[in-house]
Amino acid sequence: MKKWGFLLSGGFLLVIILSILLINQRSNQARQQANRVRDSAPTFYLHGYGGSGRSSDSMIEAAEERGRATKVLTAIVSRTGQVALEGHWTDSTTRPIIQVIYKNNRNPNYRQNGEWFKRVLIAVNRQHHFKQFNVVAHSMGNLTLAFYLANNAQNKKMPQLAKFVSIAGHYAGIIGMDDRANQNHLAKDGRPQQINATYRQLMGLRHRLPKDQVQFLNIYGDLSDGSDSDGRVSNVSSQSLRYLVAPRAKSYREVELGPKAQHSQLHENEAVNKTVIDFLW
Repeated sequence: MKKWGFLLSGGFLLVIILSILLINQRSNQARQQANRVRDSAPTFYLHGYGGSGRSSDSMIEAAEERGRATKVLTAIVSRTGQVALEGHWTDSTTRPIIQVIYKNNRNPNYRQNGEWFKRVLIAVNRQHHFKQFNVVAHSMGNLTLAFYLANNAQNKKMPQLAKFVSIAGHYAGIIGMDDRANQNHLAKDGRPQQINATYRQLMGLRHRLPKDQVQFLNIYGDLSDGSDSDGRVSNVSSQSLRYLVAPRAKSYREVELGPKAQHSQLHENEAVNKTVIDFLW
């Protein structure tokens, strides 16, 4: 009886060990698959009003110099919304970067810009299939992405946004246009007290964003000159992103930089480069 008891105990222990090994193997396989999906996810760089490829060149070069990512394509959007792709994306490339350039770089129609960004995603996806993507945007580029999400966040036929870096986003206005320094304020929940037409159109994001899917990094500058702004965009306007996305975000983080953080220089800022690279990769 002792012999049978020993054999049964030994057999039971073997089953437990094999089960643990199998669970660990499956866990490792799932982790490796998740890493492959993450590393194959392209990162799109969107410039702001009046911007061009030069707006994101230094940020992309910083990522490449650190060996974190590789630029594979330039997506050029014509004045009529047609997309042309330049470059080549090979299967062996990890952490690919796609630079987006709008020929009509002074188009204030954020909704149209968002629809044209959808065309960029479709064009790139036809050439090289991907399931997830990231975005780094400066100034008006943030509104391009925000309005894309407002119309497509729940479209499962499209690749899904994983990470979004917002740099100097003017979600609740621009100083000298529909905002003034120290004019607006945030409530405890992050809602701006004064809401313009653009922000009102984006408030649906609070309910349309996929739950616990997107990680947000919100970078803004403060010149420390009493304006609480980067000279063009108030901190309140940039920080108002939180109210739109935080309730459904996987994570949300804000980074304030200054005092050398003028609006148009934020995409040339080494602190911005490091923060963006560490967040994405």
